[in-house]
Amino acid sequence: MTAMTPCLDRPGFLPRLSSHHLSRTRLSEPLLASPARVKLLCAPAGSGKSALLAECLLQAPAQCRVVWLALSGVALSRADFCLRLAEALELPAINETALLAHLARIQTPIWLFVDDYCRVPAPELDGLLDQLLAVSNPQITWWLSGRRRPHCNWPRLLLDDELHEFEGRTLALTAAEIEQLLHHLEAPLAAKTARRIFQRSGGWCAAVRIALLDGCQWAKDLNHPGRTATLLDYLQHELFSNLPAELIEAWQVLAHLPRFNASLCEHLFGAGEGARWMHELQLRGCFIEAWQESPDWLQVFAPLSRLMRDESWSGGRSWHRRACQWFCAQEDWQAAFEQALLAEEFEVAVSLLQHFNLEHLFRGQNAALLLRLHEQHGDDLMLGSPQLVGLVTAALLFAGRFEQASACIEQLERFAPQPSATLQRQLLARWQAQMGWLLHLQGRGESAREHFLEALAALGAEAWPARLLCLSGLTQQALLNADLEAAQALNREALCLARAHNSLLFEGLLELDHAQLLEQRGAAVRAESLLANIHELLSQEADPATPLLGRIALRRGRLALSQGHDEQAAEFFDSGLHACLRSQDKRVLFGFLGQAQLAANQGDYAQAFIRLRDAERLMQQRQIPDLVYRGVLLQLSSQFWLQQGRPELALEALSRVLRHYRRPNARQAPPATLELIPRIEYLLVLAEVQLGQVPHVQLEDLLDQARLHGMANLETELRLAQAELAWLAGDEATARVAWEKARELIARWHLQQALSDVSRRQPQLVRHLSDHAAKSESLRPISNENPLSLREREVLELIALGNSNQQIAEQLYISLHTVKTHARRIHGKLGVERRTQAVAKAKRLGIVG
Repeated sequence: MTAMTPCLDRPGFLPRLSSHHLSRTRLSEPLLASPARVKLLCAPAGSGKSALLAECLLQAPAQCRVVWLALSGVALSRADFCLRLAEALELPAINETALLAHLARIQTPIWLFVDDYCRVPAPELDGLLDQLLAVSNPQITWWLSGRRRPHCNWPRLLLDDELHEFEGRTLALTAAEIEQLLHHLEAPLAAKTARRIFQRSGGWCAAVRIALLDGCQWAKDLNHPGRTATLLDYLQHELFSNLPAELIEAWQVLAHLPRFNASLCEHLFGAGEGARWMHELQLRGCFIEAWQESPDWLQVFAPLSRLMRDESWSGGRSWHRRACQWFCAQEDWQAAFEQALLAEEFEVAVSLLQHFNLEHLFRGQNAALLLRLHEQHGDDLMLGSPQLVGLVTAALLFAGRFEQASACIEQLERFAPQPSATLQRQLLARWQAQMGWLLHLQGRGESAREHFLEALAALGAEAWPARLLCLSGLTQQALLNADLEAAQALNREALCLARAHNSLLFEGLLELDHAQLLEQRGAAVRAESLLANIHELLSQEADPATPLLGRIALRRGRLALSQGHDEQAAEFFDSGLHACLRSQDKRVLFGFLGQAQLAANQGDYAQAFIRLRDAERLMQQRQIPDLVYRGVLLQLSSQFWLQQGRPELALEALSRVLRHYRRPNARQAPPATLELIPRIEYLLVLAEVQLGQVPHVQLEDLLDQARLHGMANLETELRLAQAELAWLAGDEATARVAWEKARELIARWHLQQALSDVSRRQPQLVRHLSDHAAKSESLRPISNENPLSLREREVLELIALGNSNQQIAEQLYISLHTVKTHARRIHGKLGVERRTQAVAKAKRLGIVG
């Protein structure tokens, strides 16, 4: 409720806004501009309804009379309501008929604010309100707020365009608005804290206010439990104190469930009672909302549901057991599995895993739940079938626990021989697929490839998920070996298989491989568009693919970073890091690396190294082998040391890492760090030259390899390094040539981060060559602006490389007809008739290199 105070320019007591009030014109302006006679705000407690009404009241026109009637949610009789409204209108005590007649006669504009309308069902009072609203006097504007929607003739008002309604979700604060409330913090910290407050609170005004009172501690630290006492006290006074005992218990039970409907409530609370209680909780505005916009399922508002789950619950096991029974009867195996775990019925939970496949590993918290089950109950309970062995192995590989995964794979021997030769071959093929992934993640490329190929040759059509993962492993092997053509063909085959089985989840997993391929080719914009599209599709699914969405967010953060979009990258890294931490994904490493790079971009190397240490500490706590993280941590550390002018540290670290990867029988770089080794090599060359040593590697050889394999991203970095080396050697002419070539690549592929890195290592070089390039540009004749679109330029560049139309269609994942259409448009825009003429003219114009 809003405090009241005398108002100097208007009679009576009117609401006073808090000193912490944030004006939200995105809400008040539509309300004030709406010609509707009735403005209705219906939302649970603490949603900011009264504050928004007060904000609108204070902007009422001078000639308009304003009346504020604060009802405090009390259930009034019709007579009492008439009396209260008459007093607010400064009328003598009158009956309903006289009140309705008075309202019909009003000749001057008046705004009637009815704040916090009756919170419990009150048919008679609602009937009176309906009569009052039916008085069609254009001079009267009704402003109503309440926790429940009164039973009035709203459809009639909607059809007559006389109702403007805001619901709870609309009233929620946005992350940007929360950031405005954190003006006492520095901008980067304020933005990060605001995002976390929004994640934890859903924008619910009361929770945001409590977070601010707490100094945002729980928002800064994801492991901080929050001011549970304050929130619980708030709930006690604003929710539970107005509910009968049976509804309080029902609400607490429902808050511990991920979703519910009338049928489940009937099963839990009894036939005839359950659905009625659920409906009454809805009517009373008890934070019951649609689950993922479903017309059939409901949930308790997520921040409050999390709060209740954090509290001890004495009767929880029996309720979860009953929910598990219902979900089993509905064959909703995912929900049944989760409820069995919460009921501590572990044998039941394991038995339900027979309905799971590899797709389930990337849904919700399944990976973390499987790992916890395996830790607590061991092999005897968890490895009772080849299918269970496969699930547990996949979870262990996902988390980076390679030794445990190896021991788990060996358990497949217990199920041999199978009853038939065919089944025995399938068991062996599954063993090879799992072993292939273990070897792949351990950097044993040749052995991994052999296992993948042999598994693919033997796996049956029904084992298509295993076939998909084998193709993904082979795709990553091709990427690690810089065979981009083979990687593209394998990725396309896998995507076709995923789509044939209508598996959006596996499609998303494979699109991550595709995005890595595009990133290596320098097409960061296309890769981002690809991942944005698959993220949107996955987000619309009922069961969230949380681990996969976390990986996609981290990859999008990397792409945004490479293009110089640091603020956007920070959001992606933050959300991806949070998701990967929850699911125990080893890829959480790249969230820390991204945040370290962002800190370095701000010149905050202390924070950058803190994030790298945080990453190393977490990897060690989770007992993840150092081959997963050591190389990339030292590579990024060395990059920062070179920027700080400490080449001796970089030389020592890079030499040690390179010896690890260049020794006999050395292992590959981790699959997620495709260009790790060439990056280490060129950074080592820079460190050696800065220290006056003879480089062990020739930069030209690395550049030739990058160009040969079409690795535009790496080529750009190497061109900049080439300019840097020439500059250090005093060869300005060579430095300019390399700089110009690098600038063309940066402009073509939007690779701003590469330029930022060299500018922090050699700021004088960048200033000097940039100034020289600008002067040279000013002397050139002005040419026409590039007439080609981004996609047309991509097609033309592939034409220039000698690709046929069919090859272009395959590389860009478009139809042959679309390629021909682009080609015709290119010819028309450039005024040519043949492919060769188009390429020649584009090169003269500087459109392609």
